[in-house]
Amino acid sequence: MRRIALVTLVVDDYDEAIRHYTQALGFRLVEDTPRPDGSRWVVVAPDAGRDGSGLLLARAKDDAQRGRVGDQTGGRVGFFLHTDDFARDHERMRAAGVTFLEEPRHEPYGSVVVFQDLYGNRWDLLEPAPAP
Repeated sequence: MRRIALVTLVVDDYDEAIRHYTQALGFRLVEDTPRPDGSRWVVVAPDAGRDGSGLLLARAKDDAQRGRVGDQTGGRVGFFLHTDDFARDHERMRAAGVTFLEEPRHEPYGSVVVFQDLYGNRWDLLEPAPAP
């Protein structure tokens, strides 16, 4: 079976990014392995119990990559974090200092709110509506 296992997210600093994704967003640290070139293989994922995608946190190596930190999708929502309890996760993230860019909305497709990560990348926190 094929699936997308990892998506690279360019960051300024490994440890800062790990703290944000694990503490503020509630992800788990899957792997943090030093590499011979001085970089690290850092993977975080939102759910320990599911076989979904994770983020490879890659430290920017040059000016071109540093220029993309926080703007990897040109200002659009580029990442979608699904939840099974919107109110719980929204409150937990708010209390952890996550920046929300709007008030929560209840749309036909589910409850949703746009937030930004530590670097300014835009995300949707989304609890999909039950299937009819």
